[in-house]
Amino acid sequence: MASILDRFLGLFSLDLGIDLGTANTLVAARGKGIIINEPSWVAVDRKTREIKAVGAEAKEMVGRTPSRIVAIRPLRDGVISDFEITEAMLEYFIHKAHSRLLINIPRPRVLIGIPSGVTEVEKRAVIDAARAAGAREVYLIEEPIAAAFGAGLPVTEAQGSMIVDIGGGTTEVAVFSLGGIVISRSLRVAGDEMDEDIINYARQKYNLLIGERMAERIKIAIGSAFPLPEEKTFTMRGRNLVTGLPESVEVSSIEIREALSNSVNTIVEMVRNTLDETPPELVADIMDNGICLAGGGALLQGLADRIADETNIYTWVAEDPLSCVARGTEVVLSDLDNLREVLVGMERKSTSQAALASPTSLTRVS
Repeated sequence: MASILDRFLGLFSLDLGIDLGTANTLVAARGKGIIINEPSWVAVDRKTREIKAVGAEAKEMVGRTPSRIVAIRPLRDGVISDFEITEAMLEYFIHKAHSRLLINIPRPRVLIGIPSGVTEVEKRAVIDAARAAGAREVYLIEEPIAAAFGAGLPVTEAQGSMIVDIGGGTTEVAVFSLGGIVISRSLRVAGDEMDEDIINYARQKYNLLIGERMAERIKIAIGSAFPLPEEKTFTMRGRNLVTGLPESVEVSSIEIREALSNSVNTIVEMVRNTLDETPPELVADIMDNGICLAGGGALLQGLADRIADETNIYTWVAEDPLSCVARGTEVVLSDLDNLREVLVGMERKSTSQAALASPTSLTRVS
């Protein structure tokens, strides 16, 4: 009976692709494009565990809530850190996506992007959270594959292409050919780590305590990975750790580039190592096609120039890199029957098997 009801309600539901990111969650509906783009924040009452706000409204509360309410991100490093809150957040986004339909009791098919390095337990947590939030069928797709589809790379063709997807919690580097990942690397150094670098730099050099939002604003405004044509400055505001009083300090893009150097060097080194393990024929293809950067971290000024300088390969930023994964999930949902053949199940392959097969992960649980 329940399955019949699910199928009936499914007639009135949208097929949704969800980029469940550490920093932002984007939702794309099949045939409609991206319909939701909000921060992955939830405001919760500490005592009752009641959800007070989700998304942009919750992010505005960060650092401004009374003691009984806390604004948190339920995902860390690309995986679920609080199952209950993630379920509530997914339920909110699924219902919001269906808010204009006549019947708002959605039972959609959902395709969710996950980091390529997650464990089986972490995969299962995403599936369970989505089902608990109202999905009748749940699919998982590795974020590099989704980002590649969203960026328009020739993923299914007999030529090599490479993507570097830098999100909030993880950086994914992958080389594709014939619809599968030949080489992939996942690293939990990304946008959040860069923010933390800036916070530590302000504390160590200026005895200034700044928050995550201030660090993010500095990174966006003057952060860079390569010398800029014209260096910039930004007024950094926080609390002096010596006097305990508010203080403003003007910092330059040269200083922030120094602060970000550890994270940027780690990402660049991962790209170099991935190229070092890539078969020579595919390297030749990548030299023709270039290295594609996706994710919010791709917007860091000079990052494409830095990678190009280190690898001697043309590097370019995808159009609207923040939405690549979400747009890619819509592409896959639109042609799911044909793309299903090149996608595999939950089981993980060994590294040697992965190099020979096409271990693009798409999992269906209904």
